[in-house]
Amino acid sequence: MRMVVPMFEFFMSMDMWHVIAYTLRQISLTPPSPSLLPSPMSSSTVAVVEKGATTRNIQLTDQTNRLPFRKLLPIFLGLAVCAALASLDSVIVATALPTISSEFNAGAVVSWVPSAYLLTSTCFQPLYGRFSDIFGRKSALALAMGVFMLGNLLSGFSKTITQLIVFRGIAGAGGGGVQSMMQIVVSDIVTLRQRGKYQGIIGGVIGVGYAIGPPIGGALSQRVGWQWCVWITIPFSFIATCVVIFVLPLKPVQGNIRSKLLAVDYIGALLTLAGCALFILPLIWGGVTFPWKSAVVLAPLVSSLFVVGIFCFWEWKGARLPIIPMYIFKHSTVTGVFIAMFINGFVFFSTLYYLPQFFQVALGYDSLHAGLFLVPFLVTQSIVSWLAGMLVSRTGRYRTIVHAGFAIWAIACGCISTIRPGSPKAVLAVYMILAGSGSGQTMQTTTIAVQASVSRRDMSVVTAMRNFIRLLGGTLSLAVASTLVNNKLRTAMTALNFSSADISKIIANPKLLHSPASIGISQATATDVLYHGYTKGFSALFIMNACMTVCATLVSVLLIKHKELGRGDAEEAQRQQAVAQEKTGAATATDVAAVAPHDAEANDDTRVATPSKESSTVTTTAADDLELAVLSKGSVDGAAV
Repeated sequence: MRMVVPMFEFFMSMDMWHVIAYTLRQISLTPPSPSLLPSPMSSSTVAVVEKGATTRNIQLTDQTNRLPFRKLLPIFLGLAVCAALASLDSVIVATALPTISSEFNAGAVVSWVPSAYLLTSTCFQPLYGRFSDIFGRKSALALAMGVFMLGNLLSGFSKTITQLIVFRGIAGAGGGGVQSMMQIVVSDIVTLRQRGKYQGIIGGVIGVGYAIGPPIGGALSQRVGWQWCVWITIPFSFIATCVVIFVLPLKPVQGNIRSKLLAVDYIGALLTLAGCALFILPLIWGGVTFPWKSAVVLAPLVSSLFVVGIFCFWEWKGARLPIIPMYIFKHSTVTGVFIAMFINGFVFFSTLYYLPQFFQVALGYDSLHAGLFLVPFLVTQSIVSWLAGMLVSRTGRYRTIVHAGFAIWAIACGCISTIRPGSPKAVLAVYMILAGSGSGQTMQTTTIAVQASVSRRDMSVVTAMRNFIRLLGGTLSLAVASTLVNNKLRTAMTALNFSSADISKIIANPKLLHSPASIGISQATATDVLYHGYTKGFSALFIMNACMTVCATLVSVLLIKHKELGRGDAEEAQRQQAVAQEKTGAATATDVAAVAPHDAEANDDTRVATPSKESSTVTTTAADDLELAVLSKGSVDGAAV
């Protein structure tokens, strides 16, 4: 016992964890190649150090490359098509699920086709941000689109439902990174103040993809076969990818392939994938494949919390180039945006999935008309998102728009919870427009807010993390909403003494209540179950959504702070330099460059060390002042952040 107590105290102490982190770091990551580390004498080198931390050994190439408007047009066309295809793909395949189920005689297993895509797209979402820093934006985007196209190509040739599930998972691994890469590329080629309107355009295109996907998927699956639901996106994806690769003039990332591979945080990547999978899989299984109280569901959920804890510690103490640096959470705006976007994803995806289902089950509309009721929601969201971006570009203010958006969305969710079988169609359309106008104000504005709160070094990381958090909220919403609605439905049927077999059958397919004779009940009983079961469950879901959006409003008011979006004189000089080069063909125009007195993207909690002959260290609260100074000197290779 005398030996056990000191050993226990050692294992519970932080010293032991520091030893483990040091050991893992030495085993997993050898020092990077000198080609990845610019010379200390180079004027394009800026080393970023967090407070209380030692200098990072790995430095990144600044890929910022502002472009004149004429060059932006073809690039944004390619980016918009990539984003639209990623959103279009998921809803087209979801519409074709009944046909796929009949083709493979899959039954309940067919639900794994969209679940596999959702699982892999969520898991891989955080990785693309840091990978694009190491390997370059073009490489990361081309990889995402290539994996997406490969998965869809193989899916169309599937001979069994198992093959289709696996191949859709491959497509999700690529599709999950497309939206994040769109926003990251936009942050490289467009100024912070102008990003809102350009990202609003891409957001609008994504909304259009969600809107036109269901009718296209239904028509293709009925007329030419379900295979074309996954093949139709391939030629457009290839053209869009070629446009981005050959037209997008991003700066090359310095270093050879070996140094880049050594810079990857492999342990962090594995922990990310493992933690996400362990968390999402039981959410997909719970209440459908296995009971919520079963060990198969509870064990992975508990394990995911343990893995997430290990991941956070590793990123904090072990990784030299973390996938998700823990210091970004010191910014209240970053934390506030992440919380707000988790709620955004929760409410958005529950609306997107359960509104058409409610219109079919409770109101008796067919699938086409039920899907059309989403059009006012999605179109309004796209238009308002673009208008909000334009307003931010004009005024430089975004906090009020975020507050108003969540507040309006909360009111809309409360109104939707009052929908009953006799509600007029015009009222339903007004509620959809109100919800779309609220959600649209929270889309691009939160991206601008989170990007304005960190330095360029962490821009891609927080962008990918924002999208990951939103998708994670959507994944959780489907599980919670399903449990809430099914429990209300089960309670209503149990009160009417339904048999267990009938209860299971109706929960699996609530549309059976529209043909009560097929399950041996009267029309009056079926109506009672629809009202006190399904309708009440739907109402409870949107009351919960209203409460959550109220919480998001409070979070945005308390945590999201304002940052000036003016980039300063140096960035304006860069833009003028690009225009001058385009007009005159001159190689450089350094005479218009100037050093910025202030940069809105400065990380207030970051210390910047600029190596010089005397190895002096400069501490500032505006990290990007030095970065812009470097950029203004006409560096060919780009600044290493």
